[in-house]
Amino acid sequence: MFKELFTHLSAWYLSALNHGGYGAVALLMAIESSVVPLPSEVVIPPAAHMAYTHQIALTIPGIIIAGAIGSWIGATVMYWVSRLAGRPLVLLFGKYFLITPEKINGAERWASHYGPVGVFFARLLPVVRHLIGIPAGIVRLNFLTYSVYTLAGSAIWSAVLCLVGVKAGQDAKMLAGDMHHITIWLIGAVAILGGMYYLMVHRHMHARSTDARK
Repeated sequence: MFKELFTHLSAWYLSALNHGGYGAVALLMAIESSVVPLPSEVVIPPAAHMAYTHQIALTIPGIIIAGAIGSWIGATVMYWVSRLAGRPLVLLFGKYFLITPEKINGAERWASHYGPVGVFFARLLPVVRHLIGIPAGIVRLNFLTYSVYTLAGSAIWSAVLCLVGVKAGQDAKMLAGDMHHITIWLIGAVAILGGMYYLMVHRHMHARSTDARK
């Protein structure tokens, strides 16, 4: 069942990339950087894998650029919505998009602690990646500064994900359709992301929220 579903999804994505090209990558990454929970880990690595194995007429550098621009577009929407609406409206309507007050408070603590550089690092981490535009917009962080850090962080993240896709494309057993090896790659990526999130985000946010209650 899982193998059949995976095959159908892969076929759909292959078709989308063949017809939409870099625009399809940018669109999906723009969605990923908004309030929609679409992981970038399921967008960039498969595209890089298909490009590496010549299944699509795209290049790795092109995918990195498309991923960075798409992420910037989505992050820009989040920034301006938050900047124009303000914190009260974001808190009021955020719940309809699974953005809880706790998540917003955590993102604000992250932004307050790390400043503009936090925007850069946020693009490399789960959870805060698509939330960082909210506090940046609310505190009216300079848009040019926000854009530069967002593009830089998004480009690096897209490059890392492309590397994962290329390495997967070099795995002969994965190319032969061995789902066991595909699962190993996915588990490894999730483990690394989970570790980064715990070390750089979870402990920090938990400590700050604990201090705030004292």
